[in-house]
Amino acid sequence: MKILLTLALLASSTWGASQFYGLNYNPKRQDGSCPNVYQVQDDLKVLRPYTNRLRIYSVHDCNQGEPVLRAMENSDWKVELGLWVNQNDAVFEADKQELLRLSKYFDFNKQVSAVVVGSEAVYRQEQTAEQLAAKIRDIKAELVAVGLPNIPVTTSETWPSYHQQLIDAVDFVNMHGFPFWEGVSIDKACNKMFQHIYDLQAAAKGKKVVVGETGWPSQGDSYGAAKASLSNAQTYLQQFVCRAAEEKIEYYYFNSFDQSWASTNNASNVEGNWGIVKSDYKTPKFAEPIYTCSGGPVQGSMPFA
Repeated sequence: MKILLTLALLASSTWGASQFYGLNYNPKRQDGSCPNVYQVQDDLKVLRPYTNRLRIYSVHDCNQGEPVLRAMENSDWKVELGLWVNQNDAVFEADKQELLRLSKYFDFNKQVSAVVVGSEAVYRQEQTAEQLAAKIRDIKAELVAVGLPNIPVTTSETWPSYHQQLIDAVDFVNMHGFPFWEGVSIDKACNKMFQHIYDLQAAAKGKKVVVGETGWPSQGDSYGAAKASLSNAQTYLQQFVCRAAEEKIEYYYFNSFDQSWASTNNASNVEGNWGIVKSDYKTPKFAEPIYTCSGGPVQGSMPFA
């Protein structure tokens, strides 16, 4: 049976929390299991005070595209639908076919703000820029064929991996930047991030540059001069969000929830600690207001509305 949600249900939380342009979201449960629509509905109620825009990374993995779109029906939620890309093109093909299947049953023009073909596939050296650009063009053609020519198509890459072939292929540049992983101290982190934005804006030659991921971990080991802590996470969040609002930079902050299932096999043991909400799916990590901007977004109102 088709589950219908009303806007009033999703907006049941009052607008009191600090606002974000958008948030990254993976609906997998903390034990790594796949979500159902009721769990996604609960997640959206928790996140609704913060944003009405999410980005997911795959529509096929855990079949998460359907419960996310179902939970967003009849609301003002919008989602960037991700297609996962790695060295195995069968993974991309499965995501593509699921995207096309979902387009038959959901109002993409209302709910889908963009399709993101791959996330850091060039950075991980699983695709060349030429291979990924071909996949972007493929998805554009597929969307035109099913009557959805106005859905923007892009890819997400780290700022040094956004080669010209990708810039030419996308409708807008969707960049990742993490000063933490550059080993930058917190006092220099925001300036470092915006220098990457400016560099890509220059290379993009007029195409919009969106920040697809940025953030700072609240717990874990240090990485060079970068220290993972709750206070540093809030400092970076405040500085980045306020500057992005002032400069009209669209962004999807990383991350919505802490992720207990995320890998700990990395240099600083921080992967599960980037959320603005704790891994219990309900407890805010930061006291309100999370940030206060001078001349920036007003608390309780959506930025870029």
